[in-house]
Amino acid sequence: MNFLTVIPSGVEESRGATQGQFHGVPRLRFASLGMTANRTLTILFCLAFGFASVAHAQSDADFTKANQEYAQGHFKEAISGYEALVRAGQWSANLFYDLGNAYFRTGEFGRAILNYERALALERHHPEAAANLQIARDEAHALELQQSWPERHLQFGSVNQYCIAAAIAFWLAAFVALTFCLLVGAGATYAVVTLERGSNGSALAIITGKDVQARLATADTANSVLALPPGSEVKILSTRGDWIYAELPNTLRGWIPAKNTEQVRL
Repeated sequence: MNFLTVIPSGVEESRGATQGQFHGVPRLRFASLGMTANRTLTILFCLAFGFASVAHAQSDADFTKANQEYAQGHFKEAISGYEALVRAGQWSANLFYDLGNAYFRTGEFGRAILNYERALALERHHPEAAANLQIARDEAHALELQQSWPERHLQFGSVNQYCIAAAIAFWLAAFVALTFCLLVGAGATYAVVTLERGSNGSALAIITGKDVQARLATADTANSVLALPPGSEVKILSTRGDWIYAELPNTLRGWIPAKNTEQVRL
């Protein structure tokens, strides 16, 4: 954004400052309609769009303030500002990327990795987030889920892109080569299902707690299956009370306290 590189990797931190984020809605102008009812309607529209403009301007100001806190080295204050924008639903790949950088600076590698993953979930081809994600994983010695063969060969596109491809293929099938278009649509649909159910799908979660052990049963006294450093990836299979049953990076499965994990997809 508009501050120094977070991770000493040579990766460019900024992706255009606040450009493309939290734009205000331009104020609209209406011509006089010469009728009381129409004037009233025009005023109401102006007020509605005016309130929207104020809300967006406030989001822009909050984002700028969080960036300034980060640039001054006030990383906890920057995290607070970024998290407030996340709670307000002002999601973007760059917001999660900046939040990941701030958590990295405070040494919270699990949450740094979580937010880099969220940035990539919104924008699959985000080179800075991908590069810093790898650096954070190396620092935390985080474990990763093994991708299946189809997943490794489908990463050049996102789930949304495959959905668009499937929809376009379906409608083209009504006008042009029906068989060919249906094959493309089926392939794109298969890609969507594979990616959604794969290691980077909707069930992907990140270990955010420390000294986390995957266990054979839902009890702290149960035998350990695998130690999971902060930032490790797991795939949630089911939930039972305060525990989740998850697929682990080494293809084993085990029970993990739910409080020590957060899903990438919000």
